[in-house]
This record gives sequence, structure tokens and C-alpha cells, in this order.
Amino acid sequence: MLFVQFTLDADRYLLDSAQVERMLPLAPLKTLPGAPAWVAGVLDCEGANVPVIDLAALALARASHERVSTRLALVAYPRCGDDGAIKHHRLGLLLEQATRTVTFDAASFTDAGIDTPHARYLGPLARDERGLLQWVRIEHLLPDDVQTLLFAGSEA
Repeated sequence: MLFVQFTLDADRYLLDSAQVERMLPLAPLKTLPGAPAWVAGVLDCEGANVPVIDLAALALARASHERVSTRLALVAYPRCGDDGAIKHHRLGLLLEQATRTVTFDAASFTDAGIDTPHARYLGPLARDERGLLQWVRIEHLLPDDVQTLLFAGSEA
């Protein structure tokens, strides 16, 4: 499987590239007063409003560093609709040091061995010559109340 690699401080993380529509440089965002601090704002993407999550703010309680290597990943966020059908919504993710892709066999991942109920998005671990990398599961990123906040207008 192909993954986008990024960092949060000294740790390395992975996103399944199959869920990434495209990678963009940092762009101006419209802030959303009243949203959780890790909701960076809304991106105007080809005339559509796309909510953006700052993964550093979500995981580390600090804003992403604005560097050349900080990217905005547009991903397909799966959400179960009222009718039970899965609908995919565009979601932006701010990622630090997101400058490379790596390949891992899905079977090479192992359970982290620690339950993280407040960070359900943290998936299994893989190893390479530099140490451990953790798979971030996009589908577990947002609590239900935040999904409702961010995707309220897209349930048509």
C-alpha cells in the first residue's frame, strides 16, 4: 500500500494515499469561531467550501508550523448518512513535513497495544530502518458532534 508520510513533532505518521484526493500547499482559510481549536477553518476549493482539520492541533494541542513542508491534504471522509449509506465528504488535513510517500504491506502493521479512546484515529504501527510509524485512520478522525458541525450543509 502507498502512504503519505508526515510528522507530528519527532513522530512519523501515515495516511493511506487511496483516501487522499490531492496534496496542496498551505492556503488561506476562513476561520470558524466556536469550532474546536483543531478545526483550522474552511478552504475555498474550486468554489466548494471544505472544512480543514489541523492534525497538530488535534493531537498535540498546538497549531501546525507554517513551513514549506506543511501541506494541506484533501481527503475523502466517509460518513454514515441518516439512511445508513456511506457518503464521502471532502475534508482538508494540515500535515507537517508531508513531503514523501512510502510503501508498506498491510500485513506489516501491528496493533499498538494501547487503547486510545480519545484518539480513535491512531491505528496500527509499522517499522522501517528509522523506527516506528503509525497509521492515521481518517474514518475515525472526527467525533460525531464535529462531523455534524462540519458537514451540516452537505446533507442534501
